[in-house]
Amino acid sequence: MKSVALHNLGCKVNAYEMDVMQQMLQEKGYKIVPFDTDADIYIINTCTVTNIADRKSRQMLHRAKKRNPQAVVVAVGCYVQTGRKALEADGCIDLAIGNNRKKDLIPILEEFLKERETGCPDKTMQETTVLDLSGPVPYEEMTLERTAEHTRAYIKIQDGCNQFCSYCIIPFARGRVRSRRADDIMREAQGLVLAGYQEIVITGIHISSYGMDFVKETKGDYLGDVREETYRQGHLLRLIERLHGIEGLKRIRLGSLEPRIITREFAKALRALPKVCPHFHLSLQSGCDATLARMNRHYLAGEYYEKVQLLRQVYENPAITTDVIVGFPGESQEEFAQTRAFLEKVGFYEMHVFRYSKRQGTNAAKMPEQVPDAVKAQRSDILLSLEREQSAAYRSMFLGREIEILFEEAVSADGKTYMTGHTKEYVKAAFETEENLSNQILTKKAVGFLNETTVLVQ
Repeated sequence: MKSVALHNLGCKVNAYEMDVMQQMLQEKGYKIVPFDTDADIYIINTCTVTNIADRKSRQMLHRAKKRNPQAVVVAVGCYVQTGRKALEADGCIDLAIGNNRKKDLIPILEEFLKERETGCPDKTMQETTVLDLSGPVPYEEMTLERTAEHTRAYIKIQDGCNQFCSYCIIPFARGRVRSRRADDIMREAQGLVLAGYQEIVITGIHISSYGMDFVKETKGDYLGDVREETYRQGHLLRLIERLHGIEGLKRIRLGSLEPRIITREFAKALRALPKVCPHFHLSLQSGCDATLARMNRHYLAGEYYEKVQLLRQVYENPAITTDVIVGFPGESQEEFAQTRAFLEKVGFYEMHVFRYSKRQGTNAAKMPEQVPDAVKAQRSDILLSLEREQSAAYRSMFLGREIEILFEEAVSADGKTYMTGHTKEYVKAAFETEENLSNQILTKKAVGFLNETTVLVQ
């Protein structure tokens, strides 16, 4: 029995794929051990979204080899796709497996181990396990049966992205949009619900594009943004409706959505499905139209605001969360001020604030007027302060109200034991008790705060 240590970097899609890879290894009899211990095999699921992510991926690969020089070090995923030449020249990496080959981890690994043990190392392995994702490729079917979390499970419904934002390398690392068949998604979801998971989170690289590659299965073609959005809404909505019908499933949470997919009809259709959580992550990146244009985002700030207002008209107090990049090339003080004013106008539950990080290979990396790091840090601090204010204001709206909580785990604070979990809006809540309420959904009254991020209920 060989021991395997796993480490994941990057997004929720990477985390999902790492869970599937761990599941496959366990089914084949491999022993999973912590990453900071000696292992026969180290597998690092890499990230390449920024130059910093590339560096972290290399650091983890080198750390594994240093830990056990005799171990097989395997690089998997996005950095393999974009940093292939660097990996081939890196002496600490024994095997590289690109995206859309993760499902083949076991046969690739065992072939490598066999040749290594017979004294005939495979010199072409890195080349044969990295696919060309620049053109059409099929969706890589992987099925998750269990995950490290005990109450919610992520389900990947699509891969790839066709948006080509000027700062983003992901279309080159993940390829073009390819959607998973609804029947396969349903089988996985039903299995996870039977395994005890009460909440599923729909995830993917760009889930708003789900189904856009199913052209041949619809009558006629779709032309222009309006018809394309309607087309994509239909596929995603039909999938959500099918998931909603699974007996025993209590919650459906949506991953990040493209703002343009939100229409009144789409929002009303979701509102008619009570299992869908009123928690919408609409990626913004900037509240300034000039900056959005340089980013190659496909909407204006005013359009984004209209989408938020639509959701708030259809839902009572939905949680609206977003991503914002500060210090994008050319972002002047005036442009930043426009973004700040726009964020104040919208009023988010949570904002993930990122300092722009140059990514070689993207159009933004070649743009003039790169913003100094000190300016990025200052702008980030300003928006993080605003985020704390808005987040606290949103949580305060629940005080005195009965809220439904899916309890997850016990924590200790000030000598007391609390069960913590999340509402449908993904507001964290804590209930003082010694009883194990994990994976139970209960309604409690919000009476105060345990800390600045957690509502206290009784």
